[in-house]
Amino acid sequence: MNEPKKVLVAEDSSVIINLTKNVLMFENFQITAVKNGKQVLEKLEKENYDLILMDINMPVMDGIQCTKAVRALADPKKSSIPIIAITGNYKNYTLDDFKKAGLNDYVQKPLDYDLLLSTVKKHLFK
Repeated sequence: MNEPKKVLVAEDSSVIINLTKNVLMFENFQITAVKNGKQVLEKLEKENYDLILMDINMPVMDGIQCTKAVRALADPKKSSIPIIAITGNYKNYTLDDFKKAGLNDYVQKPLDYDLLLSTVKKHLFK
């Protein structure tokens, strides 16, 4: 059996973290959750992940800043990790804005968990 895929969830809402964990763990993903972009970078220093779900509006370091920092990492595996934005502010951004920031895709809030799961699988099992 294959190793479970490791997903890092960056989200400041505990409710969304718990729902997302439940949906993804049901599909045998290994989930780690953090509350801001700075914690994402700290986790990436110590571990490898297969995908990041990135809230755009977070305290300390937002998702756009964090994505740019991830893309600037020296490790090519880590700097090219698929990052999917989770956002309630999608009207303020276009997919083009997300792509320019280095995001691979986005799912808008309130989250449609079927769409979230299909988006995650699309980027993990290319």
